[in-house]
Amino acid sequence: MILIDGTATAATIKEEIAQRVRQILADGGRRPHLAAILVGHDGGSETYVANKVKACEVCGFQSTLIRYEADVTEQELIDKVIELNNDDSIDGFIVQLPLPRHIDEQKIIEAIDYRKDVDGFTPVNVGRMAIGLPCFISATPKGIMELLKRYHIQTSGKHCVIIGRSNIVGKPMAQLMLQKIYGDSTVTICHSHTENLKEICRTADILIAAIGRPAFVTADMVKPGATVIDVGTTRVPDATRKSGFRLQGDVDFEHVAPLCSHITPVPGGVGPMTISMLMQNTLLAVEKNW
Repeated sequence: MILIDGTATAATIKEEIAQRVRQILADGGRRPHLAAILVGHDGGSETYVANKVKACEVCGFQSTLIRYEADVTEQELIDKVIELNNDDSIDGFIVQLPLPRHIDEQKIIEAIDYRKDVDGFTPVNVGRMAIGLPCFISATPKGIMELLKRYHIQTSGKHCVIIGRSNIVGKPMAQLMLQKIYGDSTVTICHSHTENLKEICRTADILIAAIGRPAFVTADMVKPGATVIDVGTTRVPDATRKSGFRLQGDVDFEHVAPLCSHITPVPGGVGPMTISMLMQNTLLAVEKNW
């Protein structure tokens, strides 16, 4: 069994990006600039955005954080998005989700210029991805593809089973694994209403769990020799930890890992790849020719 180390892979990718930035600057180019809009004071969002700012420093990017209180109006946010769309000094930007309930998240996302949508959430980028055109691919699916590539895991012609059909992970993951230029796999999408789920999962050469249920994938759902990618990150109580909780993936790691050829841990697997993929998308925004 080979443990897929997302932490080490993400660090390598950020160093590769930093080298490219140094070359851009040496050639007389401008430092890449990533902006983030943060609304309110959600703890998870605060941490995530802080980590993005740190990643910008590591990669040599300029970063701008734009803060609003939770009572910001939808129109104020849309106005700021339009301003960033038209700001030539900013290569890409994100609006950190979730947003307060009084704001229509989809309306905000659709206001973003797809050429600066480094989160890959706009309908234009999602559509371009679906038909294989150049685009920004959302960070989690892109990070999984990068891990599969860097660990030389064969995907072409293999059966990939994805548990979960979310717009952020399940659906784009299926598109990427299906397309010839990416995974070139045979793809099955499963979800909470799928019949014979265990039997289907046992046919998978590559099993991607993105359902948000702790330890949902058990050993009797995994074919020996399969590659298992665990996207789940759920906080579960743990009295032995100072925090009082630990992160649990969607896979029962202890019992599943011995069966696998490759597996991602939680934490330290898919999670660390997300920010490095955001950095990669920002670099793409600088070097884009589309």
